[in-house]
Amino acid sequence: MKNTIKTMTLALAMSAAMLSAPQAQTQGVTDTEILIGSNVDLSGIFAAFSTSAITAANQYFEEVNAAGGVHGRKIRLIAEDHGYAMPKAMQNINKLVNSDQVFAMLLSLGTPMNIASFPLLDRKNVANIAPLSAARQMVDPPAPYKYAGFSSYYDQILAGIDYLKENEGAKVICAMFIPNDFGIEVQEGSKAAAEQFGLEYKAETTHKGDELDFVGSLSKLKEEGCDTITLALGIRQTITVLGTAKKLGWDDVNFLGASASFHTAVAKVPGTPADGFYAASGWPDLTTRVEDPYVAKWIADYQAANGEFPGTGALLGRSGAETLVKGLEAAGPDLTAESFQKGMESLNFVDSITGVQVDYGPDDHQGGNAIIISRIEGDNWKTVGEK
Repeated sequence: MKNTIKTMTLALAMSAAMLSAPQAQTQGVTDTEILIGSNVDLSGIFAAFSTSAITAANQYFEEVNAAGGVHGRKIRLIAEDHGYAMPKAMQNINKLVNSDQVFAMLLSLGTPMNIASFPLLDRKNVANIAPLSAARQMVDPPAPYKYAGFSSYYDQILAGIDYLKENEGAKVICAMFIPNDFGIEVQEGSKAAAEQFGLEYKAETTHKGDELDFVGSLSKLKEEGCDTITLALGIRQTITVLGTAKKLGWDDVNFLGASASFHTAVAKVPGTPADGFYAASGWPDLTTRVEDPYVAKWIADYQAANGEFPGTGALLGRSGAETLVKGLEAAGPDLTAESFQKGMESLNFVDSITGVQVDYGPDDHQGGNAIIISRIEGDNWKTVGEK
C-alpha cells in the first residue's frame, strides 16, 4: 500500500510540475516582442537595394510599435551585412537563426544567399518573407516557409523580350550576366524567350561581381549582331555597361534588365547614360505613384526622417514590412510557425506603396504576379507596358 501511495504521490507531483512549467516558446517570440532577421548587402554590389530597404522597414516598424505593435508585441529587426559574399552570408544566417533565434527572415538579398539558407530555415520552421531576389527558387520547389514578393526574373525577362519584339523589332538576343543563380535565371529566361517568340539567342558574356571594364565584351556582342542584350549585373555595373555602349557609339541596340536592374539610381546618374534602358519588374517605379495621397505622405515622411527621396530599395523595404505585419496580424495572438503560415496564406490586399495586388494561398506563395515594363526617359522611369 505504501508503495502504491508513493507511486500515486510521485505521479501527481510530476503532473503538477508539468502543468506549472512554462510551455515551449516559439523561437523569436515573447509576450512583448517578435524578433525578425535580415541577411542583406549593405556594402556590396547591391547595397543600393538593401540599405534603404532596411531603413524603410525599420521606419514602418517604429510606426507599428508606437501604435502598440502586433497583438501587443513590438517588432525588432536584426540586419546583418554579407556584402554579396557567400561565406559571410552563411555565417550571418547561422547567427540569426541559431544564435539570435529569429522568428522569420525578411528582405534577405541575393539569390545564391537565399537558396543556401533554405535547408536551415526549413529545419527551424523559419519563414522567408519578401526576399530581395525574384528568382523562381524563392517559391519553387514549394515550401511552407517561402513567401516571395513579386513576379520572377524568368517571367519578367520573357515579358520584356516579348515587348521588345513587338515594339522595337527585337530579333537577335544576347546576354551579359554574373554566372551565379541570379544571372543564370536571367540567361535561361533570355534563351526561353528567344525560342518561344521565334528569335535567335546568339551570344553571351559572363562577368565577376566587381568587374567594371566592359569594352571588350560589348565589342564582341556588337560583332555578333545583337540587337537586344539582357543584363544581370550589379547596379554600378549596369550603369557602366550602358554608359560604355553610348561612348562606343552603339545606338542601335536595346538593353533589358529584370527587377534587379530596376532601380532609381540607374535613372538618376548625371548625364543620363541609361536613357532608353528597359526593365521588366513586379512593380511600377515610385515616381509614377507620387499622385496617390498615401504614397505622397509616405514619401514626405521618409524624406523628413532620412533627408532623401525613397528610391526602389525603400519601396521594397516598406512593401515587405507591410506584408510581414499583415501576416502577423492574420496569425492572431497565439503566434507560432503554423499560425503564421495560415495567416500569410490568407492574405489578399493591394500593396499600399506599389499598388500591386498581393494574394497568397496554400498553393501560391508568390504575392504579386504583375509584370511592369518600364523605360528610362531622361532621368526617370516611365511605364510603357504591362503583362
